[in-house]
Amino acid sequence: MSATRADAETILRRLAGDTATLRDAQWTSIDALVNDHRRVLLVQRTGFGKSAVYFTATALLRRAGAGPTLIVSPLLALMRNQIAAAEAAGITAHTINSGNIEQWDDVAALIADGRIDVLLVSPERLNNPQFRDELLPKLATECGMLVVDEAHCISDWGHDFRPDYRRLRTFLEELPPSVPVLATTATANARVSADIAEQLDRDDAPSLVLRGGLDRESLHLSVASLADNDARIAWLDERLHTLPGSGIIYTLTVAAAEEIAAFLTSRGHTVAAYTGKTEGAEREQLEADLLADRVKALIATSALGMGFDKPNLGFVVHVGAPSSPVAYYQQVGRAGRACDRAEVILLPGAEDTAIWRYFASLSFPGPDAVHDTLRVLSAADGPMSTAAIETRVDLRRARLEMMLKVLDVDGAVRRVKGGWTATGRPWHHDAPRYERVAAARDHEQHRMLAYIDHTGCRLEFLRRELDDDTAVACGRCDNCTGVTTDNAVSTAAVDAARDAMHRPGVALPPRRMWPTAMKSIGVELAGRLAADITAEPGRALGRLSDIGWGGPLRGVIDGAEPVSDAMYAAIVQVLAGWDWNERPDTVISMGSRTRGALVNGLATRIAATGRMTDAGILRRIGDPTRRRPDGTNSAQRLREVVDTFAVDTDVTGARVLLVDDLYDSGWTMTTAAATLRRAGATSVYPFALAVTG
Repeated sequence: MSATRADAETILRRLAGDTATLRDAQWTSIDALVNDHRRVLLVQRTGFGKSAVYFTATALLRRAGAGPTLIVSPLLALMRNQIAAAEAAGITAHTINSGNIEQWDDVAALIADGRIDVLLVSPERLNNPQFRDELLPKLATECGMLVVDEAHCISDWGHDFRPDYRRLRTFLEELPPSVPVLATTATANARVSADIAEQLDRDDAPSLVLRGGLDRESLHLSVASLADNDARIAWLDERLHTLPGSGIIYTLTVAAAEEIAAFLTSRGHTVAAYTGKTEGAEREQLEADLLADRVKALIATSALGMGFDKPNLGFVVHVGAPSSPVAYYQQVGRAGRACDRAEVILLPGAEDTAIWRYFASLSFPGPDAVHDTLRVLSAADGPMSTAAIETRVDLRRARLEMMLKVLDVDGAVRRVKGGWTATGRPWHHDAPRYERVAAARDHEQHRMLAYIDHTGCRLEFLRRELDDDTAVACGRCDNCTGVTTDNAVSTAAVDAARDAMHRPGVALPPRRMWPTAMKSIGVELAGRLAADITAEPGRALGRLSDIGWGGPLRGVIDGAEPVSDAMYAAIVQVLAGWDWNERPDTVISMGSRTRGALVNGLATRIAATGRMTDAGILRRIGDPTRRRPDGTNSAQRLREVVDTFAVDTDVTGARVLLVDDLYDSGWTMTTAAATLRRAGATSVYPFALAVTG
């Protein structure tokens, strides 16, 4: 067929309005896809119109008899927006995702009947056994075009690498040469672009790479340095109503998003928290509320990022800096796509680098953990669930799942119905590559710190981090104009923020169920904990990730600071406000291996203040394995601590307050409480200084 630019612009106008015309780069992409069946990487700024390229190309290809377009898209929010856009152009679009499993068979039937023009799937679907084995082969033979949205996720050099995207390599190999492929992203520097293009390249034809300038004329960037977290939260309280329209306030952690949202709501602001813990239906409602300006802001983690499309988003504020200028550019790119001015304000915090280090600790495990996992799977009689693997491999669930996905992509394991199996294919740890990736991440963090201190144009800085050779001074940011963001806050606002952020107390729900498959590692525990050994609901002073107590608690846990009078007063406040079933009459220290003086001293002090019996230290039997720096998973932690406690004091009839420094998996407190209950304690109330999460 020979698609003309006029044909393409007729379709575009159905998408974008009667006055819309194609940009040259849009037409070049469409021409390459439709007429030359090329593989194209389109690197263009947010708001350029990348979706118009693939919907227009889809309409032209379908007109010529091609099969449906498969779009791999990372977020349900993006899928919903894309389906709405497709319908505006007369394109029938459907999605297969984890939220509509009951519709999969109906969608498959529509594909078979040729009644779907566009199918949107998440990258995770590519390795769902049913989708991979039943639908994907058919799509590979009948697909009219493949679109990879947010393609920087393919590259482990990118800021948001996702193992599931790497499965596209296999799918690309199975596509007939005549099927065009489009990969799109707004955030790929030269190195990431080269990596993506290499994965797209066919043996007989290199990919066409189209990179555009990344200027965003509506964005006004600034950095406001405030004294501490209380001042940052007070700044939001006093300035939020002055920011244009509605927007997003990004935080680095779930706890920060929830705390800030709760405080701002209490101060009369219409806001809500949006994090990875937010349920799917609630996410959809919150997105709709922001789109309709029913909320002033969503207080969000990076869970609200790629794909959220509100053209008139008036501002993006960061409470804490992302670890990469590229990630920062992507998030601020949500703002100002269809308005003359959008405010982009960064409020950096002293704890940012510590949070970056924590997330870096969750990266791909070392070769020993990988080979342990492969040995476990190879020795298994059949598929093993992730929970069962956890009992044999000491990795936290998130790291284990990420590692399994990478090994799946590498061909060493395979996800099947019922879990995971080893393929027998040898696996090699590419240490030099992982070291280079780690070095790249470290470089990105230093560049983010450089952005905060930068005295030149901020947008030019970000564009050059993305290797935009057309970058020039924007003339709009705080450094270009000399107009800085006002960082003055009133004493009253700071006091209100301090009172809220430092309000002590975190609930610790008791463990009710033993981990699965413990018997396979010689621990005869299964099902529900018996009521007569279960701990009561517990308390902690705060989380290490809290905005208010996080910093002081990290100082104490790291050994750099003692428990201050203010911190102890807060501990007393938590204890005084505890809604006990029966007030404890006895205090026992867990006897920390690493912070014994801290925990024992705290227990003694609490006993004296509360006029309770100081029953000393819970004795440990044997020499339990020392915790790893990044912790252990639930099953392994239970195996370490089960049957390792003994009671040397008569606790018959005692109501025990059990004191520890850190609450992580909860199994140390759970097994210690069970030991005390078996020794005659009528109730055990766990108390910890800090929760690790």
